[in-house]
Amino acid sequence: MRWIYLSPHLDDAALSAGGWIYDQIRAGNSVEIWTVMCGVPPTTELSPFAQALHYQWGMTTAEEVVHGRRREDVHAAAVLGATTHHFDFPDCIYRQGRNGDWLYGDVFVDPHPDEADLPARIAETISARLKPDDNLLCQFSIGKHADHILVRRAAELLTHPLRYVVDIPYLFNTPEQLPPHTAGMKATVERVSEAGLASWQEAIEAYASQISSLFDSPEAMREQIRQYWAENRGIRLWQPA
Repeated sequence: MRWIYLSPHLDDAALSAGGWIYDQIRAGNSVEIWTVMCGVPPTTELSPFAQALHYQWGMTTAEEVVHGRRREDVHAAAVLGATTHHFDFPDCIYRQGRNGDWLYGDVFVDPHPDEADLPARIAETISARLKPDDNLLCQFSIGKHADHILVRRAAELLTHPLRYVVDIPYLFNTPEQLPPHTAGMKATVERVSEAGLASWQEAIEAYASQISSLFDSPEAMREQIRQYWAENRGIRLWQPA
């Protein structure tokens, strides 16, 4: 029996559940992180939006970003003890529509109509690897990031039992978005040890290119994760009642 975390990007699983992943593995569980939107795009051309993000991350080409972030992900997973699988769907900042236009000049938007078939294609890719007794987790899409929404839609097409974990750090900025997602669901608290908390923070810090985008500093990240952990001394999961 495996625990499979569907991670929209190369950091989302560690951000949202890193401490529990660490403790699960120490308890003898098999845990895998499947990152969906981490493929190299088919063109070297970049939108102005992607260029601005590359500058912020200190990288130049999409290939450099993807391979650099994949290395960060392998490092973070090693801290936790998890296995990684990287799928080849490009991040939304690199995707183009049928007419060649860039689909996204912001990430916190509804998925573009040109991508109506994308959840089904993602679901097909996931399904090919999924086993009947796998425990599958995905994020709610708190924060309304287009890629998070698309991956959740894909997960829900699978008709496989599904648990939900909250999107960190987007919950910190938009806590009002959580109740509508959890209405009618059953919540459980999964305890995370002090060692799990420390490894959670260390794993997030392994995503060095992303810290400035997500938190003010590594120190701020560590404090916010500690505060979040302290609310339940762990994390909450939800599933349909």
